[in-house]
Amino acid sequence: MRLVVLFGGRSAEHDVSCVSARHVVAAADPEKYLVEPVGITREGRWVQAAAALEALGTGPEALPEQLSAAGPEIQPLPALVAGDEAGTAGPTVVLPILHGPMGEDGTVQGLLELARVPYAGAGVLASALCMDKTAANTMLAAAGIAHTRWRSVTLDDPAASDSELATQVEALVEDLGLPVFVKPASMGSSVGITRATTRQQVADGLRLACRYDSSIIVEEEARAREIEVAVLGNDEPEASLPGEIVPGAEFYDYADKYQDGAELLIPAPLDDDEIAACQSLAVDAYRALRVEGLARVDFLYEDGREGRGDRGWMVSELNTMPGFTPISMYPKLWAATGLPYSRLIDRLVELALERHARREHHTHTDPAASSDRRPS
Repeated sequence: MRLVVLFGGRSAEHDVSCVSARHVVAAADPEKYLVEPVGITREGRWVQAAAALEALGTGPEALPEQLSAAGPEIQPLPALVAGDEAGTAGPTVVLPILHGPMGEDGTVQGLLELARVPYAGAGVLASALCMDKTAANTMLAAAGIAHTRWRSVTLDDPAASDSELATQVEALVEDLGLPVFVKPASMGSSVGITRATTRQQVADGLRLACRYDSSIIVEEEARAREIEVAVLGNDEPEASLPGEIVPGAEFYDYADKYQDGAELLIPAPLDDDEIAACQSLAVDAYRALRVEGLARVDFLYEDGREGRGDRGWMVSELNTMPGFTPISMYPKLWAATGLPYSRLIDRLVELALERHARREHHTHTDPAASSDRRPS
């Protein structure tokens, strides 16, 4: 089977993707897959990752710590179907190990749908919903799933003055109080996030978030534990054991996530009823946002102890392509649940083929195939 690992991309999470992809490429079983790393540069060009291909010829241990989206330029659609047309491999499956906008947000998923190529992870709708925190929160609320209080803001000018932002800032503080978290609505890896404890910091946070997205979400700070659950599956999703994050910084920021600053407790110190509750809610949120393949569900848990609030479980967000680095929660949670890294890749491929077969079965171009009615 030809396994195309897409990595890099045009978002601020380009480097994270390059690290994640390195470990996916290294763990994919060479007896099962003809692995082909394909990079997307920061400018959006698609390239054959020449250095990674050369290293793979020697063995996974020869791979650098981070793949490079550099090499001969290729055209996206021919690159996705070339193996099948040439008859040099079995079916092609794409693993889009892309984080953030222009990769995790439904754009690449739409291209893969048009190319009729099986791919791992969420489809177009779920990818777009989960990437946009305002849309995801609205859908979760409609499904009766709790979230912290939040408001959305639109800002087009990252150079907006304090006086121009004063009315918005005052309304946010009056509604949500302080501290608050100011985030780009469509970004991950804690990029562009500010924990604001003053009005000035709220204004500065809005300007920072605006550099990444004109749509901004502002959330109250919860006195809560941070719990994460990995979910895997299509029609019958399964939840992993939960893990807990104990931030090493003021909050779980970019450095905490990717420079090993936070403490990860796997499994999380929860009793059986708490584990069952968050696993069930993780699956409910996964289904509410129409996710297939995989997602990491992040919770804020106010358990009423040690000065924390008492609102219980609240879904913070769903990440449809979580990090796959050695210190990332998603593969660690599945390993603790009994599914090792290489088998996790196998399962993602199986789910990609399963969903693709189902979608092909329900795709018709003849209107007569979907209706008995005829035009008069």
